[in-house]
Amino acid sequence: MATAEECRAALESLTGRIAQMDAKDRAAHLLDRTLSCRVPDLGVTFLTRLSPDGAEPVRLAENGASAAQVRFIADSDVVVAIGADPGSFMRAWLTGKLKVQGSVFDLLHLRKLI
Repeated sequence: MATAEECRAALESLTGRIAQMDAKDRAAHLLDRTLSCRVPDLGVTFLTRLSPDGAEPVRLAENGASAAQVRFIADSDVVVAIGADPGSFMRAWLTGKLKVQGSVFDLLHLRKLI
């Protein structure tokens, strides 16, 4: 089992890729959306916001925080594995290790970033 800090770092690695994108590509593929990643084995949820301007820092969700527009659920080891190899996102989703909740439209846009 990975730690909460390792999960946060893995998520920051993924969102950091967005900052490295060309501004025109970000504008073409990113909508202004809130994202959360619930890590049940650690009992924590992380939040961030993606927009054409980039990504906000990943932070722990506070109790009572409103639901994100796109929600991911995965155990800590899966989160860290996806952070190390973003290509494993689809494999984790298809095998049920990663659950995704959100509109199909949003998921199609995000898929282009991973």
